[in-house]
Amino acid sequence: MKMESSISNPNAPAARAPAGGSWPAVLTGLIFVLFLLVPVYASVADSAYALLQFSRILVFALAAVGLNLALGYGGLVSFGHAMYIGIGAYCVAIASHYGADSGVLHLLLVVAVTALVAAPVGLIALRTHGIAFIMITLALAQMFYFLAVGLKQYGGDEGLPIRQLSRFGTLTGSHLGLYLALLACLAASLLLLRRVIRSRFGLILRASSMDARRVRAVGTAPLGYRLLAYVLSAELCALAGFFLANLTAFASPAYMAWTASGELIIMVLLGGAGTLVGPVVGAAGFLLLEEGLKGLTDHWMIVMGPVIVLIVLFLRNGLWGMFASPGEGR
Repeated sequence: MKMESSISNPNAPAARAPAGGSWPAVLTGLIFVLFLLVPVYASVADSAYALLQFSRILVFALAAVGLNLALGYGGLVSFGHAMYIGIGAYCVAIASHYGADSGVLHLLLVVAVTALVAAPVGLIALRTHGIAFIMITLALAQMFYFLAVGLKQYGGDEGLPIRQLSRFGTLTGSHLGLYLALLACLAASLLLLRRVIRSRFGLILRASSMDARRVRAVGTAPLGYRLLAYVLSAELCALAGFFLANLTAFASPAYMAWTASGELIIMVLLGGAGTLVGPVVGAAGFLLLEEGLKGLTDHWMIVMGPVIVLIVLFLRNGLWGMFASPGEGR
C-alpha cells in the first residue's frame, strides 16, 4: 500500500493534503479578521468585558488546538489535558510568589516543567490503549489536582493570586497586548501544526491512530512519534495556562479539574477533531453558547447539553468538518 511504503521508506516525500476547495482558507482568514476586529469593537464600545471574553476564547482555542494534535490526529483520548493548563498557570504564579516576574523566565519554566511531567505521563499512558488510556490520564491528572489542593503554602483549594504578571517591558499588564500575543501564538501554533500534520511525522501519527500494529509491521516504532505528539500537545495546553494566569492574575486547582478536561474534549469534537481550525471554532462556539445561555436562564446547562449532543450526532465531523475533512490539515 502507498501508506506502508511511505512509512517504511524514510526518504519518501512527505504526504500532502488532498487538493480541495478554497473555502477552509477563506473562512480561516475571515475568523482571524474577526478576531482582529475585537479590540476595535472593545475600544469603540468602551467594553473591556468584550476583550476579556474573547481573550478567554483564544486561551481555550489554543488549548483545544493542542489537544487536537493528540486526540484528532493521534487518536489519543486524553482525559487529563487540563492538568497542563494548570501546570502552566502555576509556573507563573509560583515564580511570581517568589519575586521572579520575568516573562521569559516564566515561559522557560512552563516549557521545562511541562516536558518533565508530560514525558513520563505519556510513557506510562501510551503503554495502554482505549479505556485504559483514558483512565490513566484521568487518574494522573486527578493526582496533580489534589497535589495543588494540598499545597497550602500556595493557596490550596482557594488558589494562588499572582502578585506580579509576567513582565514583557511596556506590554506588561496590557489587556490589548495580551490579546494580540494570544492571537499571534494561536496563528503560529496552527501554522506549526499544519506543517507537522503534512510531514512524514504526521503521516505516521495518523497511521498509528488507525492501526499501530501495521505501522510496526513495516518497520516503524510508533511509540516515539505518539509520545512526541503527546508532549507537544501538552506544551500547547501549558502555554494556554501561561496566558490564562496572566489574564486572570490567578492560578487555581480548578484549572486542572477533570470537568475542565471534559470541556476541552467537547470543544475539539464540537469544532471537528482532526481538522486544523475546528478546535478554534469549537472553543468559540462552546464559550459563546455558554455565555449566551447564562444570560437567558439560570439552568443554562440543561439547555446546553442537548444542543452539543445534537451537533455532535448530526455533524459527525464537527462544525468545521462541513468545510474540511478530518486529517486534511486544513
